Amino acid sequence: MVSTAEKATRLQELHAAPELLLVVNVWDAITAKVVAETPGTQALATPSHGIAASRGYPDGEKIPRDEMIAEVALIVRTAGDLPVTADLEAGYGDPGGTVARAIEVGAVGCNLEDQMKPLDESVKAVEAAVAAAQSAGIDFVLNARTDAFLRLGDAEEAMAEAITRGRAYLDAGASNFFVPGKLDETQVGRLVEALGERKVNLIGLPGSIPLATAQALGVSRVSYGPFSQNVALTALAKLAEDVYAGGGLPADMRKLN
Repeated sequence: MVSTAEKATRLQELHAAPELLLVVNVWDAITAKVVAETPGTQALATPSHGIAASRGYPDGEKIPRDEMIAEVALIVRTAGDLPVTADLEAGYGDPGGTVARAIEVGAVGCNLEDQMKPLDESVKAVEAAVAAAQSAGIDFVLNARTDAFLRLGDAEEAMAEAITRGRAYLDAGASNFFVPGKLDETQVGRLVEALGERKVNLIGLPGSIPLATAQALGVSRVSYGPFSQNVALTALAKLAEDVYAGGGLPADMRKLN
């Protein structure tokens, strides 16, 4: 069995490799099993929104931390030797303690969002998370996230703020910098140029730049957040609609559980 420390090192290697790391987010044990068993999967990621929704909570740290960590633990157990990175929102008021809890259940990376709090406060959160990982003795992958492009209306203001925050978080010990939003090729290129190759992580959205372009620009990782759950829920809604219209199970259904 691969140790937690070995999984952490592997996840760091995947982020630093020239090949773009692709992670399809999973939100419970069965989705973790399906994705883990899909050829090409190298790591798993959890979406905070997806886990919260599956347990009946809205997004935005409304789910109790214990419930979030419990779900991460199930996903880690199901993932076997694959490294798992967890979305821990903004740390539930205790970034260092939350990262420590995630490591205890076997997570070897996390997203930590800034919610556009004052920069000094956000940097302290990153430092607390880094200190927790160092105390645990693993090469934890801290993916520091900014909401600049989600919360600032002006694209140039968002770019300047993202670069400032990205540099600050990386200087504070973050492994990578996550910039969710629908960014074009020029914007992604500017971020990579300012922060370094294999340091910028993106989210896959309808209309996002092609994955080959992201790799060529030097992006480290693309994940899919709550959208993988929305794909699954869309299939479920379509099944219900077809059944109510007199149809039935789709011919291409696969038995995966």
